[in-house]
Amino acid sequence: MGQYSIKELEKLSGIKAHTIRIWEKRHGIVQPQRTSTNIRLYSDEDLKRIINVSLLNHNGLKISRIARMSNEEINQKIAELSRQKTDAELFIDQLVVSMVDLDEWKFNEVITQLEERIGFIRTITEVVYPFLEKIGVMWQTGTITPAHEHFISNLIRQKFITAIASLPIAPRSAPSALLFLPEGELHEFGLLFFHYITRKKGYYTFYLGQSVPLADVLTIYDTHQPKVVISNFISQPAPSQLQSYLNRLAGHMLQAQIYAAGHNLRNAAVLIPKNVKVIYRAVEFEQMLPTIKEFV
Repeated sequence: MGQYSIKELEKLSGIKAHTIRIWEKRHGIVQPQRTSTNIRLYSDEDLKRIINVSLLNHNGLKISRIARMSNEEINQKIAELSRQKTDAELFIDQLVVSMVDLDEWKFNEVITQLEERIGFIRTITEVVYPFLEKIGVMWQTGTITPAHEHFISNLIRQKFITAIASLPIAPRSAPSALLFLPEGELHEFGLLFFHYITRKKGYYTFYLGQSVPLADVLTIYDTHQPKVVISNFISQPAPSQLQSYLNRLAGHMLQAQIYAAGHNLRNAAVLIPKNVKVIYRAVEFEQMLPTIKEFV
C-alpha cells in the first residue's frame, strides 16, 4: 500500500499541492492520515481518487458535484468519458491507476479501447510513450516501487510482442532489416516499436534484441546483407565510446541504411556518418523508413 506525501501526490497526479489542499479542506475529496508531526500521508486509494476527480473536473464537472459522488459513480463517469473521448491525458491517467492497482484487466481495457479507435502506432506514440516518460520520473523520484515499474513494463512489452506476432512474416526474398541493441543496452521498448513498423511495412526482419556484442552484429550483417539496420542508444555505448562505435558500424555496413535513436545519440557531440540517419522522435520513423518497393 502506497504512502505518498503531498508533493509526491502532486507529481503523480499532475494536480498542484495547493489545489489538493483546497479539495481536501473544502470538499473532503480525500482524508489523508497524518504523522505525529502533522505531515499528510496519502494512500493508493487517495491517489486514484485525486486522479479521477481531476479527470472529471477537467471535463466540465464541478468539484462540489464530484464531492457528492461515490467512488462507483466516479468510476462509471470515467468509463463514459473513456468511450466518448480520445484525450491522451485521460488514458495516461487511467494507465497510472492500473499500475498503482497492479490491475492487468484495467490496463488491457484502456489499451484495447485505444487500439480500436486510433490504431496501434498512435496508441504507442500518443499515450504509451508519454506514460512511460511519466512513470520514468515517478520511479526515479521514488514515488513508485520497482515492483510497480516491472509490472507495467512487462504488460507493455507483452503488447508489443503480441502486435508484432500478429503481423505476417515477409518472404525471405523481401528486403531485410536487422534490429539490435548494443552490448549492455537493455531498454527494449523503442526497438520493439521499430520492429513493429518495419515488419508492418513488409520487411523480412532479423530481430536480435537486447545487449548484442558488435562483433556478432557485424557477422550477421556479412551473412545476410540487410538493406536496413536499426538500433537504439539509450545508455550504451558510453558517450566517450559512441563516436568510435558509430564509425565502426557505419564503416562496415556501407551498403546499408542505418537508423539510430536514443538519448545518448541525441545528446552526444558526435559526427553522424553519411549512411546513418538519426531518429529524433519515434513517431517519425514510419515516414523515414523506405517502402519495400523503393528497393525493387
